[in-house]
Amino acid sequence: MGREFIDLFERWADSYDTTVSGQDEEYRDVFKGYDGILSAVAQTSSGHVLEFGVGTGNLTSLLLKNGLTVTGVEPSKAMREKASERLPSLTIYDGDFMNFPELSSPVQTIVSTYAFHHLTDEEKDKAIHKYSQLLAQNDKIVFADTVFQDENAKLQMQQHVKAKGYLNLLQDLQTEYYTTIPVLEELFQKHRFQVTFTQLNDFVWLMEAVKI
Repeated sequence: MGREFIDLFERWADSYDTTVSGQDEEYRDVFKGYDGILSAVAQTSSGHVLEFGVGTGNLTSLLLKNGLTVTGVEPSKAMREKASERLPSLTIYDGDFMNFPELSSPVQTIVSTYAFHHLTDEEKDKAIHKYSQLLAQNDKIVFADTVFQDENAKLQMQQHVKAKGYLNLLQDLQTEYYTTIPVLEELFQKHRFQVTFTQLNDFVWLMEAVKI
C-alpha cells in the first residue's frame, strides 16, 4: 500500500522542504505554485480532517491555522519526526492510505498532497472504497497529486522530461503509479462520489470528491 516507497522518504526528509520550494531545478515544475496548491486543499477542507502523508507538516500547518482538527498519518519515521518538531502538539500516527488507527470521532474531510500516486490503481480502488465507509453524505476527499488527462499525455510528459535530461524525474514517472483522470473518475463514481478535477500546474490536479 505504497510502503515500497518509504526508503525514498526516509532519505528525502532532510531536503524535502528545499525541493518543494523550487530550489531543485529538475522538480521545479512539479512543485510550481506549491503554496497555492496547499492553500487550495486547505480551503476546500472542513471539520475533522484525516491527512495521509503528512510529510514535514506543510499542509497540516495550514489546516490547523484554519481552525480545523487534524488526524495525521505518515508511514515514514523520519518524516514524522520532522513534522513533530514543527507541530509538537499534534499526534501523527504511523500508517498509510489503507492501514491507520481507528478514529475516535467522525471525519468530514480526507486530504493528501503528492502521495496518492504511491498506490496502484487497484489499491486506489480499495482505498476509496474504505473512505466511502468513513464519510457521510456531503463529506469529501480532497487530494492534490500528479495526474494525467490520458495515457498519451503521460507519455508526452515522459518524453518532455527526458529531452530536458531530467532522468530522476523520468524514473519517477515511469516507476510510480501515476494514473489518469478517466481512471480516477470511474473509481470515485463507483464508490458514490461526485468528483471534479482542477489543474493547478503542468503535473498536479486538485481532486474534490463529494460523497453522494
